[in-house]
Amino acid sequence: MIFNSNNFKKIIKKNSEITFLFLLIFITIISTKIYNDKKKTINENYKNVINNIYFQKSINHIFNNLSPKYKNIDHRVSKGESLHKILQSYFVSKDEIIEIKKSLDENYNLNNLKTNQTIKLTINPFGDKKIASFLFPVSITKQIQLTRNSKTGLFEKKIIITNLTKKIIFKEGKILKSLYRTAIDLKVQPNIIIEFARIYGFQVDFQRDLRKNDNFQIMYEIFEDDENKIYETGNIIFANLKLSGINNSFYYFDKKGSEDYYDQNGKSVKKALMKTPINGARLSSAYGLRKHPIDGYNKLHKGTDFAAPLGTPIMASGNGKVIRAKWCGGGGNCIKIKHNTTYSTVYAHMKNFAGGIKVGIRVKQGQIIGYVGSTGKSTGPHLHYEVIKNGKSINSQKLKLPSGKILKNKERKLFEVKKIKIDVLKSELIMGLN
Repeated sequence: MIFNSNNFKKIIKKNSEITFLFLLIFITIISTKIYNDKKKTINENYKNVINNIYFQKSINHIFNNLSPKYKNIDHRVSKGESLHKILQSYFVSKDEIIEIKKSLDENYNLNNLKTNQTIKLTINPFGDKKIASFLFPVSITKQIQLTRNSKTGLFEKKIIITNLTKKIIFKEGKILKSLYRTAIDLKVQPNIIIEFARIYGFQVDFQRDLRKNDNFQIMYEIFEDDENKIYETGNIIFANLKLSGINNSFYYFDKKGSEDYYDQNGKSVKKALMKTPINGARLSSAYGLRKHPIDGYNKLHKGTDFAAPLGTPIMASGNGKVIRAKWCGGGGNCIKIKHNTTYSTVYAHMKNFAGGIKVGIRVKQGQIIGYVGSTGKSTGPHLHYEVIKNGKSINSQKLKLPSGKILKNKERKLFEVKKIKIDVLKSELIMGLN
C-alpha cells in the first residue's frame, strides 16, 4: 500500500482529539525531563557554594558584624566575692585572670572587694572568652581602666580620676511624723539621717522624746562631679535638734586626735554607752518583773526590748571587744560586747550579724553589729538590749554615765573659732548668700 499524504491528513483530521492528547503528553514528558535536569544542576551548584569555605567565612563575617561581638557587663560585688570568683563566673580563663591581676596595681587587695561596688568589663562571649576592657574602681574618685591592644594583645593601663567639688548643704524641717520621714521628704541622704540619729543617740530616745512640731537643722558635706551628680556625702558639720523649744546644737571639730561632735561649751556628745543602740524603734518591754510572753510565768526581764522592723541596723552602744557572737538559745542570735572592766552589753534575737563581726574583734561606738530579727524565744521582730555592770544586769534606761571629753586650753580656742565660722556659714546658707 502506497502511503498517501492526503489519506494521512484525513486520518489525523478524523482523530484530531486523540492526536492532540498524544502530542500534549509528549511535550509534557520532554518539559519535565528538561526541568528536572535543570533543577538537579542548580542544586548541585547550590551545595558547592554552601560548602565553599570562603563563602562560609563571608557569611560568618556578615553575621558577626550584624550582632555585637563583645558583651558589656556591669557586675555589682556581693558580700564575700573576690575578683577571681567574679571573673570565673563569666568563664574567663585562669591565664586571663592572672594577666588581669598582674596588670592592676599590686597595692590593691583584689580579693577583698567592697560590697556593692561595680566592676565593668567588656568580654568576647564566644570562643576564647577574652576580655577587651576592664574597669576597676579603686575609690570613689579613682578607677583603673585596662584596654587590650589589638596588635600586641597586651593590656594598656589608664588611671581615671573623677574631679569632685565639695559643697555644704543646709536643711531644716518640722517633725510631723518621724525624723526619718521628714528628712527623706527634704531629700536628705539616708546615711546622713543615720549619722544624725547616732549623734543624738547618746541622750535622745527618738521614739519617746520627740514631739510633734519639734524641729531640726543639719549642715553636711556633699561631693559632686562636673554634672552635679552626688558621688558621696561627707561629715555633718552642724546639727541642732530642738525639743520642746530647747535647742540642742552640736558642732563638728576636726582637729586630729579630737575629732568629734561638741556642744556650744566644748563638751563631747559621747558618753560611755548610748542610751538607745537602735533608731526608729519603740520601747516594747521595759526592764523589770514581767510575765514572759512565751514561757507564761513571771520572771525578771533583765534588758529592754525595742520593737523595730525586721532588718533594722543595730549599733554597738560603746567601744569594746566582742566576746560572744553566736546562737544563745532563747536569745537567738546574740552578741556580747565587753566595754571595760565594769560594763558589758548584750544584743539578742538578731536576724544576722553584720559583716566581719566575730569573737575577738574590737568595735567602735555607733558601729553596726547586726540586724533586728525574731530568733530564739521571740514573738516578733525586736532587739533585746541588756547592760551588765560588774556582772549584774541593770536598767539601761536609768543608767547615768559621764560625758566624754571636754575641750580645754588651745583646743578650746580653736573650737571657738571653728564654731563661729560654722555659724556664719549657716546664716549665709539660710539667707541664700552662699
